[in-house]
Amino acid sequence: MTLATAGEELPAQRGGAKALLLTVFGEFVLPAGGEAWTSSLVSAAESLGIGEKNARQAIARIGDQGLIVSRRHGRQVRWSLTDTGRELFESGARRIYDFGSAGVDWHGEWLVAHCQVAESQRSLRTQLRTQLGFLGFGELSASLLISPHLDREPQLRHVLAELGLSDEGVVLRSTTASAEEDASLVERAWDLDALAASYRSFRGSYERRRPSTEEESFRALVELVHDWRRFPFVDPELPTDLLPEPWAGTTAASTFHDRHAAWTVSAQDWFGALESGGRAAS
Repeated sequence: MTLATAGEELPAQRGGAKALLLTVFGEFVLPAGGEAWTSSLVSAAESLGIGEKNARQAIARIGDQGLIVSRRHGRQVRWSLTDTGRELFESGARRIYDFGSAGVDWHGEWLVAHCQVAESQRSLRTQLRTQLGFLGFGELSASLLISPHLDREPQLRHVLAELGLSDEGVVLRSTTASAEEDASLVERAWDLDALAASYRSFRGSYERRRPSTEEESFRALVELVHDWRRFPFVDPELPTDLLPEPWAGTTAASTFHDRHAAWTVSAQDWFGALESGGRAAS
């Protein structure tokens, strides 16, 4: 088994063992029927620069979360996705693969949330900002957040209710007087320059990468998905009309889908060979 060449960053240096193995489950175990040998997962982890002990601990933690269960076959152990795990990985795959694949239309109306949280309740205020940030809301002030996605109003109201802020919160739909004012709101609420820089960095890392072996394709694919899957959590998916032209996220999405298509078959063949070896040993 070949690890990264000199000077090449190992995937394990880019994320924890559990996070990388979750990517392995989503990219390789789920499409292959939802089962894998411990030996396959450990070998895959070693290719990613993760030691056997850390790999086994990560697998156990994923099991403790109720995402996988084990069955013994002689001296070998086989892991299967639970219903919860399958649902999680399937929904995660949809979010990753669908993200950035199409432009977002907009009709000029904003969803506005005003919720004043006392300074003494900093933890509650942080929870509110974090959860609404996950939904793509941008901050105009500590108590005023906006989103161009009107269809997220039910989720907004659910967050307010969960945090006990329904009475304090005010939810409105509003428009500005001009496209210039819309652009000003975007500039105040989101740091698109930083997001664009992240997209350009992602594209630069992968658009010219050409793995030469099946194992290198496996490692490259895991890195690709591992790096891409953070964007749905930090990109508010603003409508096309509110984005600079050209938008770096569009070209980054093209790079993701092109590289994913180019590397998947070879990477899955390599993981499949590990599975065949584990089956033969059982």
